[in-house]
Amino acid sequence: MAGSLQSSGDAGGIPDARTQISGFVFALLLIDPDLVIVEANHAAEDLLGRSAKRLIGQQVRDILQFADDRIAQRLSHEDAQLVARGLPVSIGDKTRLINLTVSPLPSHPGWRVCTLSDAGQDDMSRSDEASASLAAPAILAHEIKNPLAAIRGAGQLIARKLDEGDKRLTNMIADEVDRIARLIDRMQELGSSKQEPLAPVNLHQSIRSAMATVRAAAKDRAELVEEFDPSLPDVSANKDALEQVLINLLSNAVDACEGAESPEVMVRTRFVSGLAANVMRLGRSVRLPIEVTIYDNGPGLDPDLGDHIFEPFVTSKKNGQGLGLALVKKLVADMGGRISYRRDEARGLTLFRIHLARAD
Repeated sequence: MAGSLQSSGDAGGIPDARTQISGFVFALLLIDPDLVIVEANHAAEDLLGRSAKRLIGQQVRDILQFADDRIAQRLSHEDAQLVARGLPVSIGDKTRLINLTVSPLPSHPGWRVCTLSDAGQDDMSRSDEASASLAAPAILAHEIKNPLAAIRGAGQLIARKLDEGDKRLTNMIADEVDRIARLIDRMQELGSSKQEPLAPVNLHQSIRSAMATVRAAAKDRAELVEEFDPSLPDVSANKDALEQVLINLLSNAVDACEGAESPEVMVRTRFVSGLAANVMRLGRSVRLPIEVTIYDNGPGLDPDLGDHIFEPFVTSKKNGQGLGLALVKKLVADMGGRISYRRDEARGLTLFRIHLARAD
């Protein structure tokens, strides 16, 4: 019988196929020869933002609008297999990147099993790889700190024997040493495997604290606006790390929109039960239904940087070091969350979106 893939096995025995499929962390759709959805599991309901009852009986091409026409053409071939990663797909009024497989069932000609997963689920493993690749530079940075301190101390000793007019050179030495030391501190933080403990955190209090800090430094360069869902529960986070993430993103947004006619940065929060993101953490699927989006109306990033914006040493700023957003991603990942970047050209907005788990 067509329907949501609910459990129908013996609770005390080996789970049957339907029970196993129901537990998948990726979305699964069963499609008949007419490309009509016949069954959908729980993960499909989450990913597509619709209940199984609303999905079943719909044409798959009405639910998933593919930007690449070749995908739709492949779907029209009953025996064609398909594997695609990072595929742009419109689901309702949203466009997102998904990983897609389509597998024909030889025993039932024309029938296919379609699996989908949010391409952003790969972020956690990529973040782990990036942290591992930064471990060696972080160790090297630690070794550099000692000679830097010696250079600074030597400069201070020399300064005592110089005339006032020549002290600007030793001051320059001290300033450059301090700048390198700050860079090394960030390298060490980025390469650290230490994770701060998580606890229930009032999201809106953290956002307002970060906005107050940025407002004090921004000096009216942009208007900061909030649009909050007051019913949100506490999030599972580290308060200091969360506020550091927000300060970094808000400061970047203020810088990014400075040349706009009416520079504005907005922070929006909401609960996304239907479109909750999922990540794998400690071998289990974790729902991330609490969303924070930071918008700015600046011109946006160079499109060539868009896919690499969270990588270390990638920056669009003239004097930037390219560590800020890499650190932001690491801190969000350490809290079990996800962060993504998108440019909305139609509205002229740049978006950074964070998804967090609710506190237990």
